[in-house]
Amino acid sequence: MKSPVTTLCYIEQDDKYLMLHRIKKKNDLNEDKWVGIGGHAEEGESPEDCLLREAMEETGLSLTSYQFRGLVTFVSDKWGTEYMCLYTADGFEGEMIDCNEGCLEWIAKSKIPELNLWTGDLIFFRLLEEKVPFFSLKLRYEGDFLAEWQLNGKDMTGTVLSDEKWKEILDSLRQV
Repeated sequence: MKSPVTTLCYIEQDDKYLMLHRIKKKNDLNEDKWVGIGGHAEEGESPEDCLLREAMEETGLSLTSYQFRGLVTFVSDKWGTEYMCLYTADGFEGEMIDCNEGCLEWIAKSKIPELNLWTGDLIFFRLLEEKVPFFSLKLRYEGDFLAEWQLNGKDMTGTVLSDEKWKEILDSLRQV
């Protein structure tokens, strides 16, 4: 049985994120989606151990500077629940390798919303962009449809995310 604890990391460089287009792995719940790097923790691994191992396995890069940004509880009617430790990294060493799960590509942060993403990813990308220090985000999917979401325990399902609403959300997060 796979661990329900996973890591997800977005490596940053020159206002871009290193993204993985998941097109190589069979029976992939992320098939044809653009995601960060990461995966399931192995027995005895901390989230940081998993982060560093997955970064090396998927990219060939050794992370030298990273930050734990949030916990994303990913609930799916098809694959069960995962607790994703979300990181960003802005320091690394080594040469990038080919990934056996998909194609790695540096994508301008401004172009991220144009990619084939999980809908909930757009929420945490905004939180990352706004430099929210830490957050807990629950995303419940029915197939590929985001059926419910909560931010720091507050139900946000059906919330229209206008600029005004984002300002209100971000102001409340910064007061914590």
